[in-house]
Amino acid sequence: MAKYSDIKGFTVQTLSTDTIASQALGGSWASAPSLNTGREHSGSSKNGTTSASIYFGGYPPTNPRRAETENFNGSSWTEVGDLNSGRSNMASFGTATAAISSGGSTQPGVNVASNENWNGSAWTEVGDLNSARRELAGLGITTAGLAVGGTSGSALVESWNGSSFTEVGDLNTGRANLGGAGTSTAALAFGGNGPEGETETWNGSAWTETSDLNTARTGTGNAGPVYTDVLMFGGTGSTVVANTENWNGSSWSELNDLSTARTALKGSGTSASALAIGGGYPPGATTEEWSAPAVFNQIHEGQLYFNSTTNTFKETILDIPPTSWSSGGTMNTARYAQSGAGTLTAALSFGGAAPTRTAVTEQYNGSTWTEVNDLNSATNELGGSGTYTAALAVGGYISTGLTAKTESWNGTNWTEVNDLNAATDNLCQSIGTQTANLVAGGYASSAYTTKTESWDGSSWTEVNNLNTGRGLMAEIGTQTAAIIASGVLGPPYSIPNAVETWDGTSWTEITELSTPSDRQYGGGIQTQALVYGGRAGPSYPPPGNTANTEFWNGTSWTELNNLSAAKYNGSCIPASGGASSAMAAGGYTTTVVATTEEWESSLANKTITAS
Repeated sequence: MAKYSDIKGFTVQTLSTDTIASQALGGSWASAPSLNTGREHSGSSKNGTTSASIYFGGYPPTNPRRAETENFNGSSWTEVGDLNSGRSNMASFGTATAAISSGGSTQPGVNVASNENWNGSAWTEVGDLNSARRELAGLGITTAGLAVGGTSGSALVESWNGSSFTEVGDLNTGRANLGGAGTSTAALAFGGNGPEGETETWNGSAWTETSDLNTARTGTGNAGPVYTDVLMFGGTGSTVVANTENWNGSSWSELNDLSTARTALKGSGTSASALAIGGGYPPGATTEEWSAPAVFNQIHEGQLYFNSTTNTFKETILDIPPTSWSSGGTMNTARYAQSGAGTLTAALSFGGAAPTRTAVTEQYNGSTWTEVNDLNSATNELGGSGTYTAALAVGGYISTGLTAKTESWNGTNWTEVNDLNAATDNLCQSIGTQTANLVAGGYASSAYTTKTESWDGSSWTEVNNLNTGRGLMAEIGTQTAAIIASGVLGPPYSIPNAVETWDGTSWTEITELSTPSDRQYGGGIQTQALVYGGRAGPSYPPPGNTANTEFWNGTSWTELNNLSAAKYNGSCIPASGGASSAMAAGGYTTTVVATTEEWESSLANKTITAS
């Protein structure tokens, strides 16, 4: 019998387990020895290990604040030297032999600035905080740490140098009962009262907002001495949760849950090996141990392997169909009829109506929108494409009517460049990049046009027309391989479900959409695209908005999970990598909105079956 490797030229790898994205994703929780005294809102040696950690202070609700310190040696907890003053809700950091306990409360409503240092056998009072507060986060080592946030939503941050605290740059979002990890020069702060989902990074001088937690919450435990690799678990969101998440330096991923949902707990260790200690309502003595495999096979798109444990062939792909829409950051200016450029974590939205015509431009970093320099002309129903730092804004409607204007974005400013040959609006989007662009259709003079123009980075050239003139359609792809879908025809006006593709020379009609609509969002490439939202036809004016999401696989359209809100005419991103990521920013529901919805597919190992 011929071997697969002889036929195809390579051997399929055999693995005993499926591939995973990171070491942490292979981890799970197991029971560990319980504390001698169950409590909550305590302190811990965050940089400790599963064989050498301490847990101190805290309280059961009916008793005074505790001073007990317990030491874990990998098999049991032993009481060791007490704190000088019993307290709870303090900042804590360090190791089992060199730890810090800062601030907190000695009884309800009494906040303290006291700071104590643990040397492995006893606590000694050292330099106090500048501001007495409780419910703050701590991170670092005994000679270099941070005390972050605290009581009444404080944004205050103090830096510890081994002998004294100094006030440094505030958090962007003040909060209490938050988590913290890292060092005094490279740190992470996350979660907190609200509950909050915000995450901020610290570079030694300032905090920057970044990707939110998957589950917003307060009162979490965490482990991880390195701010780019953090394990976070438990806490209170809409309820007390067992969720565990890992921060990889850019985003949070859901991992296996704690065995017991609880809040106000503490942690120690790393993302590979950690303890979740105490906490809960009522306070408990529960300890759980997290372990992740030291050796694992990392997941990569396009892998083909045989899982010898399950006796199955597997292929690693971006699993688009089961993906759902999730909430993203809120724009500073609610608007619709704008355009966009970029990616899910580096996007640009510009122009539109709010509800009057605007030149506002905003940049998105994956969690937060920031206003930057405006377009030169307030414009709505314009086309746009490109990247976060190199975009094009084309045509649209300005105060004097239809415009042929083209503006180029360099990451800081918009500059007017050569005009289209024919003024047009009703575009929703253009196709391509800042230097290789395509504009098709739109409203020109008194009717929807078939005109198509191509941009070479300096000027526009008319090329072959669409088969059917239309505007307000989804426009997807590149200058030489594009799709337009649905939109508005007329007059007389109607909404078709017709789709056309562009091969760089001419347009060809192909398989129709399931739901005809205009003013949709859309993005992707010619062989893999998404069209979502809009106003559902076929009659005109349309009877209502749609939340439908349709996926194009290069051959046919499939309906997937809907947007959370039916809306139209907002800003999307080109999603030039395909249909695995998309955005719907702003738009119109029953009013102008500033909300953002995000679509992001993850890699999955799918079983190959005979057909």
